[in-house]
Amino acid sequence: MTGKDTDQKHWAEIAEEWITWARAPGHDAFWSYAEAFRDFVGTGSGEALDVGCGEGRVSRLIKELGYRVTAADPVAQFIKSAKELDSADHYEVAAAAALPFKDQSFDLAVAYNMLMDVEDVPAAAKEIRRVLKPSGTLVISIVHPFADRGSFAGPEPDAPFVLPGSYFGRERFEGVEERDGLKMHFAGWSQPLEDYMAALSGAGLAVTQIKEPVPQSSRQRWSRIPLFLWLKVRPFPA
Repeated sequence: MTGKDTDQKHWAEIAEEWITWARAPGHDAFWSYAEAFRDFVGTGSGEALDVGCGEGRVSRLIKELGYRVTAADPVAQFIKSAKELDSADHYEVAAAAALPFKDQSFDLAVAYNMLMDVEDVPAAAKEIRRVLKPSGTLVISIVHPFADRGSFAGPEPDAPFVLPGSYFGRERFEGVEERDGLKMHFAGWSQPLEDYMAALSGAGLAVTQIKEPVPQSSRQRWSRIPLFLWLKVRPFPA
């Protein structure tokens, strides 16, 4: 089984688990950053693509900002779930590296916390670049590569952040998080920022803005170490 098949199989198997986790009010870290992410994307109009939409929460956010949204995900259960809440205007069961859209179709593309779940990031970046208009913008959120490699030494808000191994290199990760009676099996790829930049540059994309957001809640420890990294990316001039 290839890495691509493994990633898709994992999310298909835990789809209901993720839908419950993601939709529990205030449960996931997303809710501590949602307003800041809304401001980072900004209001607009035109055609937007939510790549790896999951259950649809980011699609709904983009739709509220004024865009006509297409939600795409390789897991059919996620697309079904997104439709149930009228998350987008159009839906496609499709992987990031094989998007069924014409060249230069979208004014905005959003890849929210999904590139960590993609085995071949360069291929996904090239495909997103293909469907993005020359004047378009790609907004990316990833778990901060530094935060991804370490952990806090204890539950205290001021507990030190410890990096037990190396920041460098690409690694597969799997883990289970349990909180407030809910359980979520996470899996994906951890890689340094340099690898993401190489994938974007190789696809003809340039980073124009970087943000390391601070949570808008009691997640005090993530006010000391950034949990997420947000990027705005534009196509190279022709």
